[in-house]
Amino acid sequence: QVQLVESGGGLVQAGGSLRLSCAATGRTISSYRMGWFRQAPGKEREFVAAISWSGGSTSYAESVKGRFTISRDNAKNTVYLQMNSLKPEDTAVYYCAAGDSPLPKVASGYNYWGQGTQVTVSS
Repeated sequence: QVQLVESGGGLVQAGGSLRLSCAATGRTISSYRMGWFRQAPGKEREFVAAISWSGGSTSYAESVKGRFTISRDNAKNTVYLQMNSLKPEDTAVYYCAAGDSPLPKVASGYNYWGQGTQVTVSS
């Protein structure tokens, strides 16, 4: 079993930055693809970013491409999401996930999920 705990969320003004962290316990995540998803009030959970087990391959939603960067440190069993140039529409609860599906943008392909961290961007 893998337990995931997100941190780093908060309130930020538009144009600002936040760095989310996802710390894993229970077992190593070095063999898992890791992803970030988000869910805004009244909306479905959506894909944000994913990174392969080695960190050599990343993918992003079009809405965050060029502004967000996903990275991982397998030695620390942690994944990060650097979010720059934040917009009010980025406001959501952000979830970290681990899985071994070959489809990084599909939520059902992830086996383990964190509880989420709230990100609020004010205009």
